[in-house]
Amino acid sequence: MNFTTKIPITKSSNPIDYDSKILSLGSCFAENMGEKLSYFKFQNEVNPFGIIFNPVSIETIISRVVHQQKFTEDDIFFHNDLWHSFEVHSEWSHPNKETLLQNLNQVLEATYHQITQATHIIITYGTSWVYRNKSSKKIVANCHKVPQSQFDKEILSVAIIEQSIQNTIDLIQKINPKCVFIFTISPVRHLKDGFVENQRSKAHLIIAIHNSQFIIHHYFPSYEIMMDELRDYRFYTEDMLHPSKMAIEYIWNRFYENYILESCFATMEEVSSIQKALSHRSFNPDSASHQKFLQNLQLKIKQLQQDFPQIVF
Repeated sequence: MNFTTKIPITKSSNPIDYDSKILSLGSCFAENMGEKLSYFKFQNEVNPFGIIFNPVSIETIISRVVHQQKFTEDDIFFHNDLWHSFEVHSEWSHPNKETLLQNLNQVLEATYHQITQATHIIITYGTSWVYRNKSSKKIVANCHKVPQSQFDKEILSVAIIEQSIQNTIDLIQKINPKCVFIFTISPVRHLKDGFVENQRSKAHLIIAIHNSQFIIHHYFPSYEIMMDELRDYRFYTEDMLHPSKMAIEYIWNRFYENYILESCFATMEEVSSIQKALSHRSFNPDSASHQKFLQNLQLKIKQLQQDFPQIVF
């Protein structure tokens, strides 16, 4: 694909390599990029508490982790036959209260360790629109299909987002002062809020992040690439909201060519070759040729792991 308009991106002065430990947090686009990092076998953890879209909710869960404030019965509620927490995604919801608390506190401990070990933390904000629970007065990460009458919808101001960014960085640096931050904004449009409302939401995020440039190490323009480089509906899925596989691949390429150490590119090609071979399905798995193919594949994996023992297929 040739594009006449390409947004300039400054190469990272602290690039990712195969010794890096990455923690990706935020919207569903964080999952897209996380899948790419995992595919190429970088040491990467993605959204331990599930997808979280807004800056305040990301700050809230980071604060709980850093302060090791365990979840208790006061932090969960029962609705539609499941126990939930307003601080995490519904993927953690569970029919058993004790199991939910145990699971959440286990992931809390694991995330604390991940933050202390991380060399890079990638935070992807999705929206400035939030829902505030009327009874607790707190902004929730997920409504869990609780009736909308129990929430007030509001948009975070630029000032609040700036402060949330600062708080999130300060919290993480308490336990890991050396980690590198990469911020980005999800290219997924939240049109359920409305066309104009979505633009307002993204604008607040963009302004807040750029006002915070003095504390942010890197800004990767995912949203801008989608809007200004990929200006064609072939780059969207059928819902016309989410980036297509082609768009994700393109944005990923723009990311890795600027944020991953160039000496890793050859290893990435080798990993991709092995991944494709592992997904190959033979019509005759018992044939001599296929057995030879498997032997050569295992040899390639063994040779790669001699240099990178952390890589596991």
